[in-house]
Amino acid sequence: MLSEFSEMQGQLEVLCQERSNLLDTIRQLEAANTEPEASAIHDGEYQLTKNEFSSLGRGKYSECSTTESSDDIEKQEMEEVSDEDEISYYDTRECFTEPDCKCESAEAMNQVDRCREANTQYTDTENIHPEKMVCNYKHPQLARRKKLPDPVEKEKGVSLWSMIKDNVGKDLTRVCLPVYFNEPISSLQKCCEDLEYSYLLDQAYEYGKSGNGLLRALYVAAFAVSGYASSEGRNCKPFNPLLGETYEADYPDKGIRFFSEKVSHHPTLIACHCEGRGWKFWADSNIHSKFWGRSIQLDPVGVLTLEFSDGEIFQWSKVTTTIYNLILGKIYCDHHGSMDIRGNRTYSCRLKFKEQTILDRNPRQVHGFVEDVTGKRVATLFGKWDDNMYYMSGNINVKPKDFTSANASLLWKRTMPSPNLTRYNLTPFAITLNELTPGLKEKLPPTDSRLRPDQRHLENGEYEKANLEKQRLEKRQRMSRKIQESGWKPRWFRREGENGTFRYVGGYWEAREHGRWDGCPNIFGEFNEDSTDPLGASS
Repeated sequence: MLSEFSEMQGQLEVLCQERSNLLDTIRQLEAANTEPEASAIHDGEYQLTKNEFSSLGRGKYSECSTTESSDDIEKQEMEEVSDEDEISYYDTRECFTEPDCKCESAEAMNQVDRCREANTQYTDTENIHPEKMVCNYKHPQLARRKKLPDPVEKEKGVSLWSMIKDNVGKDLTRVCLPVYFNEPISSLQKCCEDLEYSYLLDQAYEYGKSGNGLLRALYVAAFAVSGYASSEGRNCKPFNPLLGETYEADYPDKGIRFFSEKVSHHPTLIACHCEGRGWKFWADSNIHSKFWGRSIQLDPVGVLTLEFSDGEIFQWSKVTTTIYNLILGKIYCDHHGSMDIRGNRTYSCRLKFKEQTILDRNPRQVHGFVEDVTGKRVATLFGKWDDNMYYMSGNINVKPKDFTSANASLLWKRTMPSPNLTRYNLTPFAITLNELTPGLKEKLPPTDSRLRPDQRHLENGEYEKANLEKQRLEKRQRMSRKIQESGWKPRWFRREGENGTFRYVGGYWEAREHGRWDGCPNIFGEFNEDSTDPLGASS
């Protein structure tokens, strides 16, 4: 083993030297292109010819494969290490998976890497990839945490089977599951995870702005798939929000402002609204569940809408999610079904999420195509919902399992998982969602998910306190239907028509600026079960 490791160490040293030489070359190219790039960003004009579209980004990825070997994985992990770090070698894998980046987030590091890759392919400023220009925006930086707080208590495991057995014959609506089955974020925050790769929409906006509607549709499709990547290994359920609970997320570095609210308890509906660079995104969602004994099937209900500032709109619905091995075996989830992304102009897209089978050696596949208004297939997409998405021009008549990344262009690549993994398996982006950054608590309304006590106690590893608070808030939750029937209305969203989508009515960020939260009760405070106004909790 020592001999093999010594040989591997020598090979890695050679690779690191080659990478160092490559980065020196990239820096020289970046220095040469700095002035014209800055001019291009200022003008906001990106011109792509038909020939440039057909060859865009192929050189880098011609040797990749949708099924990665162990050598590919090691190489990918090495690329995550900052070029300014001094590399040490140990007989563990940790030294290859824990980058000490100078960037503010793992995503920022990935975008820098993508920018450098673009420079290795293009030395002519006329052919620079718009993705490079998007990631060169100047943003105010805010240091965000890289891991969850260390737990105060040692967690005690709970058997799901014992929970089912102990509650046979009981009213399940009054059974409070222990926080062991929860992750320290709410469903409102879970919605925000769909925006983790919002830079794809920034790129789509720039492509459409330059007149390339096909690439805009392709990047919208990649964005629709990317929202599923964070679900890998996430076996705990998010907290169910209280009626009227809200959540805000302001990421200046990503250029997005996200807001969500629980607008209905029966049926359960969550509405969200997000604004980015040249686009708006909104949705309301509900889930119909079916229990099949060893698995549970979740069918999302609702439409997601994306509107660009030039008036182009895309709409789609999410696919079915199934969670397997609830009783026995390792729990895992799979996404399957068809996703139709409908555009109001030239292009629409149809994607197929392949359902995983027991003998499937290449699971989690996604494939589809983009078609124009005449029904002609003008581009083919393929990849995996937990890893990447590629595209090729034209209609490629091969079986999905035979797709390879050779001669294909990369649209999206998943951010590497956090090196500080817990049993929740939160992504680096998800770890920041429940964070109270300095000065933020004073600006939040009393309905924000970050102020929910049971969720905060769970994040801190205070499991006994979390369970007690969860039981207390469950009592309020059971009163929500009565509250809603008595005429309660959501504060920040209104339904379009009788059965339409809930749309954001505005005013939240203005109220936040002035600290005026009239009509926002302290829903997490103490309350009287006999009160006629249960939402009017004491502060």
